[in-house]
Amino acid sequence: MAIERIFKDEASEEKGERARMASFVGAMAIADLVKTTLGPKGMDKILQSTGRGREVTVTNDGATILKSLHIDNAAAKVLVDISKVQDDEVGDGTTSVVVLAGELLREAEKLVAAKIHPMTIISGYRMAAECARHALLQKVVDNKEDAETFRSDLTKIAMTTLSSKILCQDKDHFAKLAVDAVMRLKGSTNLESIQIIKKPGGSLKDSFLDDGFILDKKIGIGQPKRIENANILVANTAMDTDKVKIYGARVRVDSMSKVAEIEGAEKEKMREKVQKIISHGINCFVNRQLIYNFPEELFADAGILAIEHADFDGIERLALVTGGEIASTFDNPETVKLGHCKLIEEIMIGEDKLIRFSGVQMGEACTIVLRGASHHVLDEAERSLHDALCVLSQTVNDSRVLFGGGWPEMIMAKEVDELARKTPGKKSHAIEAFSRALLAIPTIIADNAGLDSAELVAQLRAEHHKEGCNAGIDVISGSVGDMAELGISEAFKVKQAVLLSATEAAEMILRVDEIITCAPRQRENRM
Repeated sequence: MAIERIFKDEASEEKGERARMASFVGAMAIADLVKTTLGPKGMDKILQSTGRGREVTVTNDGATILKSLHIDNAAAKVLVDISKVQDDEVGDGTTSVVVLAGELLREAEKLVAAKIHPMTIISGYRMAAECARHALLQKVVDNKEDAETFRSDLTKIAMTTLSSKILCQDKDHFAKLAVDAVMRLKGSTNLESIQIIKKPGGSLKDSFLDDGFILDKKIGIGQPKRIENANILVANTAMDTDKVKIYGARVRVDSMSKVAEIEGAEKEKMREKVQKIISHGINCFVNRQLIYNFPEELFADAGILAIEHADFDGIERLALVTGGEIASTFDNPETVKLGHCKLIEEIMIGEDKLIRFSGVQMGEACTIVLRGASHHVLDEAERSLHDALCVLSQTVNDSRVLFGGGWPEMIMAKEVDELARKTPGKKSHAIEAFSRALLAIPTIIADNAGLDSAELVAQLRAEHHKEGCNAGIDVISGSVGDMAELGISEAFKVKQAVLLSATEAAEMILRVDEIITCAPRQRENRM
């Protein structure tokens, strides 16, 4: 008796070997796509949208590249997700995590072809990942107690993170900016109080850190350009009621004088609202919405600086850093929490005028102003700097540090190899495969720099059999170098996240033995 198909016509399913092949191939294709961006000599990708304006993004940030792709393959989507999570969690290592997961699957494919069951491979990978993590824990350095050394550790981590990005030419300058900004946070990982403003013009070297809060607005006409000891009211309210605000309302009048009366009443209403706002005892009023000429005039007469149409991000952040709250009604002045700062003044950056709030209540607030040749450069610089800030803020909390440049992978591979030799049964093949996958990362770093990877990785492996070895790949000189002397460091948290996420993702894809694609829902013809 033949079983009828249980799926709809357009639904499809792939089983067993074919499903596994589809998963492996999709995941490896994604890994191959981003692996050329890995390392200090990694290349950038141009992403061009097909939408209006054909926007172009130039980037080598793994998460940004993968986020922009529309992918059909189910297993490839798993890898895109782990790179997104890596980006949100620790900021850096987005490419490494995809490449490592891809390599683990490439090794697993060979094992499956050799008739080893996926579950055996998974349990081998589990043991290997635990062993690799343990190997790293043995080697971490923690200098939290010594402020001077810790700061230099942070600077090294920032420089290592930035060296694979567009900022690598001025990485000393930007590493210092990033470390200064993160040290002001005093251990918080909330990066909202670090504002990044992008202004085209000048070169990347002209970027600087300002210890106040900068709002990208101009000061109105006839208003004070400088205010000391400011009391700031941050509001989101309509200040443009010189027209009847009931939509669809019709007013019939029998003479022009009645129109004038309506206008007069509107003005009176506005004047009352402005009086209420002034009665809060403020000398700076920042509004999310427009402020029309009449209320602006009233504020100017009262000697109050009124800023209109501040962007929503700016408003939220301004309220946060000055210690105020966003108000929308003004009847009870005692319940409204005002923001305070020592000085408000107008500054020039390039051609533009901006408003700077310095001496804000939240001491950790600061603004990084990025300058650069074009919007594309600035966008990429912001992404790079954001990565560095994320990594540093995580490192301030979890201050364990490792060397970089393929050193951690060699350490892990060596320990995992030892484990494979001791483990009986088929699992040992999987554990050995895990160590080969780890070695792929230094191999790719060397390949991207145009070096002889087979030679270098073999030299590295020999070096690592000596005790207390700090050898890694020095891409600049094209040889094996001492990572401690070169000052190439990475955060333990990033490496651990890469290792665990990649293993879990590879495990998940390995478990698949059937892919079912649902039939699309038919749209009813509603004509």
